Amino acid sequence: MEVSVDDHCFVCGSENAAGLKAHFDIDHVRHRAICTIRIKDIYQGWKGMVHGGIIAALVDEAGIYACRSFGEHFVTAELNIKYKAPVPIDQDLIVSAEVIESRRRIFSVVGKIELAGKVLVESQSRIFAVAES
Repeated sequence: MEVSVDDHCFVCGSENAAGLKAHFDIDHVRHRAICTIRIKDIYQGWKGMVHGGIIAALVDEAGIYACRSFGEHFVTAELNIKYKAPVPIDQDLIVSAEVIESRRRIFSVVGKIELAGKVLVESQSRIFAVAES
């Protein structure tokens, strides 16, 4: 599989008018990515809560950015999410992920979403390195 980079990603793309425009900082030493984001009410599910699909997209993207600390391109093969508590809209959320294991081109990643130090969401994913087109 080959991928190509553009700036229209729903989660991080600055050219996507409907997107979240998340900005992840990458720690190339700890193989970690982190983002602070405030989700608008247009992305809510139940009143006052971020839609579960948006939450999934955020932890997925965090995992990809953590893997980018290795300098390649990646796609998610598997994503498991534990929704521990509702994620409120219009609050400063911390979204982060860290590579915990790498074997050849397969990376195991853990992620989370926090609010004021409380973990609201946890994730585990397997992510594959792919060639750029």
